[in-house]
Amino acid sequence: MKFTINQIASLLDGRVEGNGNEEIYTLGKIQEAEKGSITFLANLKYEEHVYSTKATAVIVSSDFEPRKKLNTALIRVKDPYSSFTVLLEEYHKIISFIKDGVENPSFIGTECSVGEKIYRGAFSYIGNHVSIGNNVKIYPNVYIGDHVEIGDNTIIYAGAKVYENCKIGKRCVVHAGAVIGSDGFGFAPQEDGSYKTIPQLGNVILEDDVSIGANTTIDCATLGSTIIRKGTKLDNLIQIAHNVEIGSNTVIAAQSGISGSTKVGNNCVFAGQVGIAGHLEIGDDVKLGAQAGVMRSIEKGKTEIGSPSQERMEYFKGLVVIRKLPELRKRIEQLEEKVLNLPAN
Repeated sequence: MKFTINQIASLLDGRVEGNGNEEIYTLGKIQEAEKGSITFLANLKYEEHVYSTKATAVIVSSDFEPRKKLNTALIRVKDPYSSFTVLLEEYHKIISFIKDGVENPSFIGTECSVGEKIYRGAFSYIGNHVSIGNNVKIYPNVYIGDHVEIGDNTIIYAGAKVYENCKIGKRCVVHAGAVIGSDGFGFAPQEDGSYKTIPQLGNVILEDDVSIGANTTIDCATLGSTIIRKGTKLDNLIQIAHNVEIGSNTVIAAQSGISGSTKVGNNCVFAGQVGIAGHLEIGDDVKLGAQAGVMRSIEKGKTEIGSPSQERMEYFKGLVVIRKLPELRKRIEQLEEKVLNLPAN
């Protein structure tokens, strides 16, 4: 798809310098961009590239003053980085939602409600009594169980699985291989040493604007719902256990795991490989460093690291002591030798 520089400037509330009627059909890095592409200059460390780039247009700051002749049109904006991010978002929407229609073979069950501009990829399976909103894109090999609800403008990529009774909001993204609504890990130990399966009868609810990474698994609740609140983003390879609740606009990096019935607040940030024990409460605005092991509830606004996790500065103080242990051991051995060699009274 092609757009003129003027059209892009209008989207970004920018001002054009140069030929605004030239067409743009792709985005690129300022060092690698070719004719027909648009790029940006946010860091003056890369200013030299703006004089040699082959890009048709460059997004720059409104106060940028060229020191050499330019061979490209400029779009002047208040914040080039933010403006280019907006452009990336719009471009992504276009390419993500361009697919339309039904590919064969695919299956859809009885008494389903399906909106307009739907895409259903080959070998996708949709169960009975499923509700699908407008402009939903369901890629090949997706499984959607009975009584599932999917809101408008949601994308479910290839090979994802959505179990029965789950609810997915508007503008959600479920990436390839993700599993939504699999059984929670519920087994009751028996006197003979075996384990009896506890039926998991709940569901998973993804509110609006939630993103689920590739091969991430979210277990259904034993009873009630496992809930991911509006705007939360989960990376790849994350495990969310049954009856967990994660607040709005929280981001969690890859290989993290949250055990059953734990509640996570709003606007939290968890780095990679964070592990959280069950039945805890993590307050709003909590930040957890990579590989943090959380074994107790954490108050609002805290930043913790380590395993078991502790307040950031306390962790680093302890780390300093640990690094000094070889030196301390040597000093103790020297003192011990002196004490043993003291003359007898």
